[in-house]
Order: sequence, then C-alpha cells, then structure tokens
Amino acid sequence: MSDPTALAALHASAFPAPWSAAVFADLLVQPGVFAVVEADGFILMRAVLDEAEILTLAVRPSARGAGLGGRLVGQGAVRAAQAGATRIFLEVAEDNAAARALYDRAGFRQIGRRRGYYDGGRIDALVLERELGA
Repeated sequence: MSDPTALAALHASAFPAPWSAAVFADLLVQPGVFAVVEADGFILMRAVLDEAEILTLAVRPSARGAGLGGRLVGQGAVRAAQAGATRIFLEVAEDNAAARALYDRAGFRQIGRRRGYYDGGRIDALVLERELGA
C-alpha cells in the first residue's frame, strides 16, 4: 500500500492546493482505488466495474518533461484494465496546457465540460475519456 504522507508531500510539490495525507489515507482504503508510484511522481486511480477514473496525477516539477507522466498514465491504464475497466475518465483544468497535451498524447478525447469546476468557479474542467483496447 502507498504511504499517504509521502503521496501528500509529493502532491504538495506539484500543486498549489495539495491534498492532505488524511485525504490520501481515506481514498486508499476505498474499494478499487490504487496508486502507481515512482520516486518523482504518482497516479491515483479508481476502477469500478468497467470504468476507471484518474483521481490525480502528480509529477515533481524538477522531473517534468522527461516522460514520467506518460509512463504513469500508461501503467495506470494497465492496472485499470486488469481490474476490468474498458475506459478511463478524468477532469483536467482547461488552462492546464501541459496536462492537456499529456492526455492528448495518451489517447484521451474530450467528451464534456464542467463549467467553473476549478479555482473558485473561474476555470472550466474538460472531461476526457480514453477507451482501453481489447
């Protein structure tokens, strides 16, 4: 099992509004939730029946641009498929160009929009989906 304190510390290095260790601890005991962790990043996902969701993806700023995010998404997709998922969903901030490019390279496509989802209602979330191959 992943260490909630370590995940929270890494998340804090990657985001201005990080999740606490308590949030990670609560998530990690829920059915279907799993983390794929490397030294400089992690992906936290939930797989339920035939659907999976990326809850968060964090890469330490000093490690960005070297392919770690793509590797984590790929490893998470494999784990989700092993759990029975046939598709993955996520929300990404419309103004997060780097994350949007990462998910585009990973085969996600936009299927919706959540108006005012981030930053106190100022930034829309794009809902993305990726079908997992048979």
